[in-house]
Amino acid sequence: MEKKWIWCHDKLSDEYTNGVKSFIELAKHHLDEDNRTRCPCRYCWNVYFQDISVVERHLWVKGFSPDYHNWIYHGEALNFQGIEMGFEEDDEAVEHDREEDDNDDMMVALQDAAGDMDIDVDAYEGHIGDQDHRNKEFSGLFAKVESKLYPGCTKFSALTFLVRLMHIKALNHWSNKSFNILLELLKEALPEGTKLPKSYYKAKCTLHALGLGYEMIHACKWDCALFWKESAELDKCPICVEPRYKFQGTEGKRIPQKVLRYFPITPRLQRLFTYRHTAIDMRWHKEKHPNTNGVLRHPADGEAWKHFDEQYPIFVMDPRNVRLGAATDGFNPFSNMSTSYSMWPMMLVPYNLPPWKCMKETFSMMSLLIPGPTAPGKDIDVYLRPMIDELKDLWTYGVTTYDISKKERFTMHAAVLWTIHDFPAYGTLSRWSTKGYKACPTCNEDTSSQALRSKICYMGHRRYLSINHAWRNNRQYDGKPERRLAPRQFSGAEILQQLDRTIESRPGKHPNNVDKKRKRAAFGIMLDIKGKSKDTDKAHVYLKDLKIRKELHLQETGGKVLKPLNVNIKDGKISGLKTHDSHVLLQQLFLVGIRPYIKKDVCGTIIEMCTFFQKLCARTLSVSDLDMLQEGIILTLCKLERIFPPTFFDIMVHLAVHLPYEAKMAGPVHTRWMYPFERNKAHPEGSIAEGYVVNEALTYCSMYLHGIETRFNRLERNKDGENQIASTLSVFTQPVNLLGKPQFVELKDDDYKKAHWYILYNCCELQPYFE
Repeated sequence: MEKKWIWCHDKLSDEYTNGVKSFIELAKHHLDEDNRTRCPCRYCWNVYFQDISVVERHLWVKGFSPDYHNWIYHGEALNFQGIEMGFEEDDEAVEHDREEDDNDDMMVALQDAAGDMDIDVDAYEGHIGDQDHRNKEFSGLFAKVESKLYPGCTKFSALTFLVRLMHIKALNHWSNKSFNILLELLKEALPEGTKLPKSYYKAKCTLHALGLGYEMIHACKWDCALFWKESAELDKCPICVEPRYKFQGTEGKRIPQKVLRYFPITPRLQRLFTYRHTAIDMRWHKEKHPNTNGVLRHPADGEAWKHFDEQYPIFVMDPRNVRLGAATDGFNPFSNMSTSYSMWPMMLVPYNLPPWKCMKETFSMMSLLIPGPTAPGKDIDVYLRPMIDELKDLWTYGVTTYDISKKERFTMHAAVLWTIHDFPAYGTLSRWSTKGYKACPTCNEDTSSQALRSKICYMGHRRYLSINHAWRNNRQYDGKPERRLAPRQFSGAEILQQLDRTIESRPGKHPNNVDKKRKRAAFGIMLDIKGKSKDTDKAHVYLKDLKIRKELHLQETGGKVLKPLNVNIKDGKISGLKTHDSHVLLQQLFLVGIRPYIKKDVCGTIIEMCTFFQKLCARTLSVSDLDMLQEGIILTLCKLERIFPPTFFDIMVHLAVHLPYEAKMAGPVHTRWMYPFERNKAHPEGSIAEGYVVNEALTYCSMYLHGIETRFNRLERNKDGENQIASTLSVFTQPVNLLGKPQFVELKDDDYKKAHWYILYNCCELQPYFE
């Protein structure tokens, strides 16, 4: 029987239609006792038994499995000599052609996406019968991938070309207007009958089915409650009786006071298992993760992950159960303007993936978009309720999910291991006060703090030293010896008891105050930036109050009060730094730039602090190195107490002493920091939500695109170039990007000898001769 039709892209063609009919006639003679047979569609892969009518429907909608050449489950004998295919091309050529065909890639993408529409195999009805809205959208997509871009076009289908075009727009940040102009130009340039949408809005609607959508939930103006579930039909807030809508007229449109946009988690997690590109990676932490004792590469190497495994063995039995991190951070979408506005997206990251994937933007999922214009503050838990309820269901009951890599269904559960945020947001989410005398959540009740007039500082790091350390008796720190022990580690039960003793407060606020992030104190002091430095007159008064470091007290001369300056850099300014800018400045640039201007002992201490963060943020950590970092940061903080004024030691400086312990518990820092989630620019909530759904669809499609730059194959910004010199010696074949015009320099004898010896010592081909 001729089988060329199983690779036919056009399922409405006579060739494919006749092929399906002939196969169904063959299969009818080989049914089991329940009148069922194995379904060879691209979704079932001969794993599931279906009624013959269901098999026929799946072949029309999902296509025939391209690898099922010998129909041994449907009446054919096993043939080891190959199968007569009815055409002369060899199998490898056919396979190559299929792999290179973008239209075929888009067909596979649609079939995978259609497969996750419902956990029931028969839920997707395709071309026949009554369909729900999403099924109709998919029917339109299947029709577009089968139709040519224009009459006579052999390269692109209408859908493939549109996906590529939209992907280029998203990747290069084109404006909607420029995209509309391009569509008009393409319609004029391409032949009559070209199937292109009229505008970006129409193009976005076309791809809507490939995104997973979101739900809009109305909220009280004062953040008291959501109009959701039991309160969905109310017109007034059940707590403060504030009207639900801005306009209560009988004829006018009712506009809600606030709208929370909720992106359901379950279908997004399920899609990770229907992606053939990620389904296997969702088991990486268990099946492919290298087991190297004492080395931290992934959160699975941390003590917290291992403790979770011990506490919940049933969850651990299936490595496909998802472990998540929840990240949030407020931002101003109008950051270029003077407008004050704060909205809070809540993101989830799947830690089942390898460390080089789990924190990538393409795999992080938005769960909530909490509206502005003011930050939710202590009432953020009101907005978290939809996500928390869904996470509870995933933890308790799970959801049936299809794993395309194993061709089977399983019950997927999920758990949140920790949250990712900056320190002010820590107080917002956990309700632990990040200000005041007990601001450190790790030290808890044992936090060492001291009030200096209107300022609270966190010093006393000598208590972390060994009990016999000489610095404990040194009075230059705060004028007295240190006899206290290091703060003890509080257990989870003790913290829970503290929580039970807290007084519940009514949600809502009138109005809300928004805190601003502080710049790093070290830069302000060292560069003497006006308004940013903590080396103020008050700081010197505090030193006098403590009766320490007399050389830095304010001095009265000729009726004037003079402040002794450690560093004087005229008009030194650093402004507009984002968190990542400070990260690079502290770890890479600051320790080099200060060397010529500061005393050796002071410079050495600051370099120790910079080096600490540099080593802590490495992609791979070892437990022994973390132990050394823990000892080192204690000494460094003690040295800093002798250099900087007490006002330098706010809670952010103190927290450095706990970072090595956190890394040992939770794994490498880069899997828990905020950089992937911080943004500089954005749009108001509605545009963000709509743009996210479209971007979600394009990210999905880009996994199936070949021969085009995508988010998954584009080069990194700092990627080294190709080898510039053809040489057989490794020392001359390092990849590098050359900058500027090349210049030829004649080396002096001294420089020539140094270069010569460098080559000899760094050329691995010469090592045998040295030995």
